[in-house]
Amino acid sequence: QVQLVESGGGLVQYGGSLTLSCQASGTFFTINGMGWYRQAPGKERELVASVTSGGSTDYADAVKGRFTISRDNAMNTVYLQMNRLKPEDTAVYYCNAKGYLNYINPYDSWGQGTQVTVSS
Repeated sequence: QVQLVESGGGLVQYGGSLTLSCQASGTFFTINGMGWYRQAPGKERELVASVTSGGSTDYADAVKGRFTISRDNAMNTVYLQMNRLKPEDTAVYYCNAKGYLNYINPYDSWGQGTQVTVSS
């Protein structure tokens, strides 16, 4: 199984910055994609940013130019640097990892979520 532990959420003022971290642990063969999703009250969970094992990234339009996703493959950790935060960025942020437990069995694991609140 793959466990994801997130850290770095909190309360920040409009225009401020936060960095989220997520480390994967457990028994697995590969970690392919890692990413961050968020879910605001009354809304569906949405992709914020993702990064492949090779370093290719993808961002939601709402965060392009403000957020940066990065990954340390040696530490099985993914980061989300969030700058110029806005109140509409307020949500629970979830880490996600996809890969293979062995040669056959894939996994799709989620962290417990970390709250990010941006005050106006």
